[in-house]
Amino acid sequence: MKPTLVQYEAPGWGVGEVWLDEDGRVFYSELPRPRRTGPVSDAGHALTGRLQAYFAGEPEDFADVELRVDDGFYGDCARALRQVPRGEVVTYGELAALAGRPRAARAAGTFCARCELAPFLPVHRVVAAGGIGSWGTLGTEYKRRLLELEGVAL
Repeated sequence: MKPTLVQYEAPGWGVGEVWLDEDGRVFYSELPRPRRTGPVSDAGHALTGRLQAYFAGEPEDFADVELRVDDGFYGDCARALRQVPRGEVVTYGELAALAGRPRAARAAGTFCARCELAPFLPVHRVVAAGGIGSWGTLGTEYKRRLLELEGVAL
């Protein structure tokens, strides 16, 4: 089976994409943003429904979605981040500690900045010690909106 592209529309958010590898594991995810809608493959309909429910504000846990993650510290960050529940946040330093390297807050921040698996890895739940922090090209307001969707007000 070849890699599969799944596109989903989240009303009020836009269109997002998820790529599944040959084994059905997510290896790339692009959060929804305004643009034209594309077709959804048959293989992705269940995942599409779950993503739409999440962006509609329903409590959705993606812990059962298999992800292709790195070994080493980034893999440790990914596994630790999946333990942070909806409605809670951790700092970059706390994520580093959960991943087994308490002095690696900057490396945890780099992991979050490079992560292409949101919302399956909820990197929006990782904040700076002094506030919300930034969030790549989507910006702080997008991060704030995701946190508010989960009941977090910063």
